[in-house]
Amino acid sequence: MFGLLNLGSLILGILAWILPFIFLMGKYDREKWGIISFLSMIASASALFFQIIYSYYLVTIEDWAALLDTQGAVVFAAAVLLSVTVLMNAAAFFVSRKR
Repeated sequence: MFGLLNLGSLILGILAWILPFIFLMGKYDREKWGIISFLSMIASASALFFQIIYSYYLVTIEDWAALLDTQGAVVFAAAVLLSVTVLMNAAAFFVSRKR
């Protein structure tokens, strides 16, 4: 069951990027920018939270090898997820102001 946290994190991370991308493509009115951005940030935060839960699970079962092997990649992926999500939502904000 805990292995599904990684899959859920991946799906939520992709959703966090797709929502502002769809807005930038002009599929929504500019009044909906706030809702789209809010849902994107919630998806991003949930994806990061799933990774925290999975790391906690590895600590509780004392799988130190898996924890040490994966934490570098998890930190890198979290940084990319957060930075791209913020940049895409900022771009959606500026586009919504120009329309």
